[in-house]
Amino acid sequence: MTTIQQSGRDASRWLSSYYFLRAGVSVGWVAAAFTIGRTVPPAAAALLVAYPAWDAVANVIDARRSGGFIANPSQVLNAAASTVVAVAVAVALGWGLHAVLAVFGVWAILSGLLQLATGVRRWQAGAQWAMALSGAQSALAGTHFIVKANGAATPEITDIAPYAAFGAFYFLVSAVWLTVARVRRGATERTA
Repeated sequence: MTTIQQSGRDASRWLSSYYFLRAGVSVGWVAAAFTIGRTVPPAAAALLVAYPAWDAVANVIDARRSGGFIANPSQVLNAAASTVVAVAVAVALGWGLHAVLAVFGVWAILSGLLQLATGVRRWQAGAQWAMALSGAQSALAGTHFIVKANGAATPEITDIAPYAAFGAFYFLVSAVWLTVARVRRGATERTA
């Protein structure tokens, strides 16, 4: 086995593990949003700040593991944007949930476009069609959030939870896709 094959397999293993982690955290966040976040306002506030903060940390981890910051500008920008948004959400909580939803809307558009760029850039790694699709859908969801933030109905954390659930779905699809592809490649190499 060549070094290139091994590094490709290591990258695939890393991405699938990373995507499983992202899916799991998102599922946990959605569950918390629909249970404790729905009934305990301080918990909802903490969850709303934690979501973009976790995204910032995850993008830094991915960028470092995937060749460093210079090689991954879209993830670095996404981490910076998510950090700013976590602070902006904390501030917006003082203005009300309409403001929070507007901040989430802007962030969903920006982070979605950056995720789309990351998916296109690492297309050869496999399963990036799901990441690109997720990024595009995130941008659309952000537009919906902004429209809803300008509406009369009072937003809730449960308005954001489906967005996180779709993110979990796309991360899970990518993780499974990469895992299955890696297992198939391994089986093919053993029989060759």
